[in-house]
Amino acid sequence: MKVLNLQCSHGHAFEGWFASHEDFESQRERGLVSCPLCNDAQVTKMPSAPRLNLGHGTQQSVPAASDGLAAPSQDVAQMTPQHLQAAWMKMVRHVMAHTEDVGTKFAEEARKIHHGETEHRNIRGQASREETEALLEEGIDILPLPMPAGLKEPLQ
Repeated sequence: MKVLNLQCSHGHAFEGWFASHEDFESQRERGLVSCPLCNDAQVTKMPSAPRLNLGHGTQQSVPAASDGLAAPSQDVAQMTPQHLQAAWMKMVRHVMAHTEDVGTKFAEEARKIHHGETEHRNIRGQASREETEALLEEGIDILPLPMPAGLKEPLQ
C-alpha cells in the first residue's frame, strides 16, 4: 500500500492510499481521484520523504494536535494552510453531525422555523443565491457553507 501526498489545482493538500503508483495513475486518468474539499479532479502527486525510523533519539518530536486545530492562542493569520484546511473540515463535520438535512426545502423550512410555524431545530440544505439573499433580507440568520462532495458520503 502506498500513501501519496496529493494536491488539487486549488492548492488543497490531502493523502491518498493506493495499491501502487500505477494504481494511482490509472485512477487519476479515469477521473476517480478528486479533492475531498472541492471535488477538483486535477490532482497531482506532491514530493514526499519516506519516514525512516532509525532508532531512539534520532527523530525530533513534533507535538500534534489531536483534532488538527491550532491552540486557541495561535493567531489564525499564522496558521499553515494545512491547519486552516483541517479546522475548516472539522467545522463542516460538526455542522453535518448537529443539523438536520432538509435538502432543497431549506428556504421554506428556515422561514417556518423563523416564524414559529414549526419547532426550532438546526437545519442545513440547499438554497439558490436568490433564496439565500431573500432569507438574509428578511432577517433570517443563515450561514452559506459550501459542503465538500467528499463529506456527503462516508470517507474511507
